[in-house]
Amino acid sequence: MTRNGHLRDRVAVAILDAAAMLLARRGESVSMADVAAAAGVGRTTLYRHFPSRETLLDALSQEACAELIGKLADAGLDCVAVPEGVARVSRIAMGQAAKYQALMRIHGKPAVPDETARQLMAPLTALFVRGSADGTWRTDLGPDTLLDLYSALLQGALGQALHAKLGVEPAAAAVTSVFMHGAGTRRPASDDLVNSPSPTGF
Repeated sequence: MTRNGHLRDRVAVAILDAAAMLLARRGESVSMADVAAAAGVGRTTLYRHFPSRETLLDALSQEACAELIGKLADAGLDCVAVPEGVARVSRIAMGQAAKYQALMRIHGKPAVPDETARQLMAPLTALFVRGSADGTWRTDLGPDTLLDLYSALLQGALGQALHAKLGVEPAAAAVTSVFMHGAGTRRPASDDLVNSPSPTGF
């Protein structure tokens, strides 16, 4: 890549970072002029890279997907115990939501190409398959079903903006705890639940 190409990439990254930061703080009221000022570039430079607000939001959506793929790849999910892997995924998801949820609200959920979806799901699938193989998970549900349930729980937490209500770390810990309690092998048997005394002692 030429020197000008490197410079252009750095400017584009600075613009996208500024847009993500402003959207997270201020929501849809952010203007193109606001983005240019936050990125430290002129409006002409901004529009040369991103000719319209829609173009900028499209690029930011692609950046969010690429960033999520990178964070999952760098999380070392294959090097830690499965519960810790789930905790790391929860933290990554909540952190990304805190950064990009305003974008999703304004721009909608992006269409994810098949290859991107495969890259997103591959480390999660491997983690859940390993959990079934090493006895982390209950045996009456397969790894695909458990991953679907975890994804639904995570999506529900994101939809309720749990990261904004509790904070990123507490929200991630809550999702992980709730899921592991239901999906793990150490859980109360149904008979124990039926026969356990009520809180009042009756």
